[in-house]
Amino acid sequence: MYKIIDGKKVASEIKKEIAEEVIKLKAAGKKIPHLAAILVGNNGSSETYVANKVKDCNEVGFKSTLIRFWNEVEETVLLGKIAELNNDQDVDGFIVQLPLPAHISENKVIEAIDPRKDADGFHPVNIGKMVIGLSGYLPATPYGIVELIKRYSIETSGKNCVVIGRSNIVGRPVSILLSQKGMDATVTVIHRRTKNIKDIVRNADIIIAAIGSPAFVKEDMVKEGAVVIDVGTTRVISHETKSGFKLVGDVDFEKVAPKCSYITPVPGGVGPMTRVSLLRNTLMAAKKI
Repeated sequence: MYKIIDGKKVASEIKKEIAEEVIKLKAAGKKIPHLAAILVGNNGSSETYVANKVKDCNEVGFKSTLIRFWNEVEETVLLGKIAELNNDQDVDGFIVQLPLPAHISENKVIEAIDPRKDADGFHPVNIGKMVIGLSGYLPATPYGIVELIKRYSIETSGKNCVVIGRSNIVGRPVSILLSQKGMDATVTVIHRRTKNIKDIVRNADIIIAAIGSPAFVKEDMVKEGAVVIDVGTTRVISHETKSGFKLVGDVDFEKVAPKCSYITPVPGGVGPMTRVSLLRNTLMAAKKI
């Protein structure tokens, strides 16, 4: 029988740990961590995600600020706001919610953020530190995935891990983290141009699905006893929910789950861990670690 990797439960435990840290900071007369978020446009997923981040900050005792721009905002205006936040002594960490409108360069925006305030862990300086094993702010989703694996005591040393997807936000960084000393997995990264995908995935002890394609991972791609981490969150129309849509992962959960030893659900798996990783990075920034 498979076990559910409950990201919501683990994130709640970590939030309690962070809240205790904040109480200690207050008691010592030190600064309360402050996380800011910039939201451009009104993408439904982004709206929900940022609202949850604000809620998370309230739960742990952080100060939070939400800055909104219309979809049509000029790139120079957005970069100007980033420069303001870089220089704001009260803001410890901030994020610019992705995706951004097509007329704005995501790379330009990411590079404009001060690496010392990079709560998402996307800046090239922080990615570089991660690659060579130096202390820095880790990309939030990979950070959350690794933490889930650790807290469920899932063995990674010498295990065959397949990462489906090569994005700079999830696929590439999580493959690096899992192959580093201490995790010691043997990692294969596959993508849309990979041949014999089914055969490669079927040999995996651990599967990280981060391709953004609903139910991409089928039952016949997973071996008995595999660990499956589903990063996908695609909104699809649903007549079963009040909102008219539901979140669907990259894994065909109902058919794949019975073959697994551990599996994450969608929602309630990786998502809450991504958000709590932002809090951890911001706490680290506030403490100037």
